[in-house]
Formats: sequence, structure tokens, C-alpha cells
Amino acid sequence: MKKKDKNLEKPYLDETMPHQINAPSFKESGIKMQPPFINEYGVVIGDSLYDSKESPLNNWSDETDPSIMAGDQWVHPTNDIGWNSAENRELVEKSKKPQGVPFTHPDKDVSYGSD
Repeated sequence: MKKKDKNLEKPYLDETMPHQINAPSFKESGIKMQPPFINEYGVVIGDSLYDSKESPLNNWSDETDPSIMAGDQWVHPTNDIGWNSAENRELVEKSKKPQGVPFTHPDKDVSYGSD
């Protein structure tokens, strides 16, 4: 069960992740950026810090079952490293509406001499 905490800082700005060089811009894609959440283990997911004191990674021992970190409760819908892949960035870009036509003028070649 995902819990929302109003005190969690949002790691995105204007529907983008400026701190991740390859992250797509979700702006005008129809995909709403989601705030971080606290999963059922008390670990903050999606804050871009990847370091919660409750995380099994910070409390690892020989008795820790690695499967504890499997499942959707460990994946953030919009702040996940998977969005940085070319294939997933392309999915975001395809969901955006095309921008207007380039500037043209009926009797002027606005691209003349630009190359």
C-alpha cells in the first residue's frame, strides 16, 4: 500500500527531472508527474535520493531475503531510472501533441542561407 506524505519534497520541476541528464520531459505528454511515496516497508520511493534508513539495503544481513525488494511497491511511476532509456523516452515523446508548423511565408524562403 502506497502512502502519500505531504512533507516529501518533489524532485521534479515543471514536469521534468532536471537532475537526471537523460530523463524525458513529461511536459505536454499527458503523463502526470507523481510525487514520492512511502511504501509498505516505510521506504521513500521516488525522491531521487535512493537512501531511506528503513531500506533493506541499509539494513542488509545474511538473513535478509533479496525478494523483499521485488514488486511494484519499489518502483515509482514517473521517477524511475527506466524512463532514462531511449525506448521509454520515445514513448513519452510519442504521447506529446505535435507542435505547430514551422514558419513559412508564401514568397520568401526563410531558410535561405541558413546552412
